[in-house]
Amino acid sequence: MMKIMMTLIFFIPLSFLSFSFWLSQSFYMIMIMVFTGVMVTSSSLGAISYIWGLDLLSFVMILLSFWVCSLMVMASSGIFKSNYYYSLFLFVLLLLLISLICTFASLNLFVFYLFFEFSLIPTLILILGWGYQPERIQAGVYLLFYTLVASLPMMISIFYYYSLVGSLEFFFFFNSIDYFMFYLCMTMVLFVKIPMYFVHLWLPKAHVEAPVSGSMILAGIMLKLGGYGLLRLMPMLLPVAVKINLTFIVISLMGGFYVSLICVRQSDLKALIAYSSVAHMGLALGGIMTLNFWGITGALTMMVAHGLCSSGLFCLANISYERLSSRSFFLNKGLINLMPSMSLWWFLLCSSNMAAPPSLNLLGEISLINSLISWSIWSMVLLSLISFFSAVYSLFLYSYSQHGQLFSGVYSFSGGESREYLLLFMHWFPLNLLIMKSEYFMCWV
Repeated sequence: MMKIMMTLIFFIPLSFLSFSFWLSQSFYMIMIMVFTGVMVTSSSLGAISYIWGLDLLSFVMILLSFWVCSLMVMASSGIFKSNYYYSLFLFVLLLLLISLICTFASLNLFVFYLFFEFSLIPTLILILGWGYQPERIQAGVYLLFYTLVASLPMMISIFYYYSLVGSLEFFFFFNSIDYFMFYLCMTMVLFVKIPMYFVHLWLPKAHVEAPVSGSMILAGIMLKLGGYGLLRLMPMLLPVAVKINLTFIVISLMGGFYVSLICVRQSDLKALIAYSSVAHMGLALGGIMTLNFWGITGALTMMVAHGLCSSGLFCLANISYERLSSRSFFLNKGLINLMPSMSLWWFLLCSSNMAAPPSLNLLGEISLINSLISWSIWSMVLLSLISFFSAVYSLFLYSYSQHGQLFSGVYSFSGGESREYLLLFMHWFPLNLLIMKSEYFMCWV
């Protein structure tokens, strides 16, 4: 673990070199191979130290962080071409990656909380520094205060747990606490981060105003911090969870249905993709709250699948935005005439978003549906509506953007750059290949 951290820290000065932009892209790809090789070939997957260590859950999340961060550099070539503080951009991205790795690899609850909160700062800088509209300040305030208001009770409850048990190591979380307020204080910031319906309003704001790299890291990794935290903390919260998780399952399923209806009424490409994230992660939250094997494995599968699929859709929305200077559905029409080769990628990623085979989304949804129906047969009603409307807004996104009369303000045809096709391929290929090794998502529990 230390060799990975030291490599990242020593790359910080290199990010300020004039030729560092594409060098950093290559560096992230090399780090993916090094990290995978070292962890897979080591005698123990644990790589345990006093503060940091890995199990399969941490390994998958850190690998996803490396992957999405490398693709963020590839998607942000506009920052490099315009020479808009790209060295600072690379530095912020590296800080974010280091904080995410420390979050996912922590063995101590306070260390997890510390880096969980620290990862908010680079994300805020990304939105404020490289966002598109003046409203990005309001979006940054939403992101900051939603998280901070809910995180203070978590810190107090962490100190309270330490005073009772005398340790904050994840290994000792079999000491369960049977207090409702403790449960609520400990989990509320994680519900905000997922985000759960009712505390989700920061997400569409942040997504719409963020640059493409900000949207990718928000959709790909930041939403997974909440799910990861819940998976880690549930052993500590079991006595309360078995009593009141019903409430959160109902909220997540009803919220998923309502948000699916909201998606169908969107006129902004990025807002639709952002709201679809709330629906998918609501389903994952419901799976975690059932506390059974299928729900927990399905939640992990859905988190990885959503991280790749949603990030790819934001890349597609940005490719259209760079050419039309608008995210509105009323202007992004008839793109099959403007960029015929790109329409295939729109179709592939939209079909993955609606859980069409052979995507990893399908495996995640099957596991989550299995878990929720085994928990209660009545959940079938909302699950069927969520699955149906998932297909509705995915097809709406594809057909409305690709078909129809071309906006008259567009006079040039574009085949797209090879960089963009590679970027989309590197989202879609692992998304559909990982289903062939689905046992990895089952054997970590």
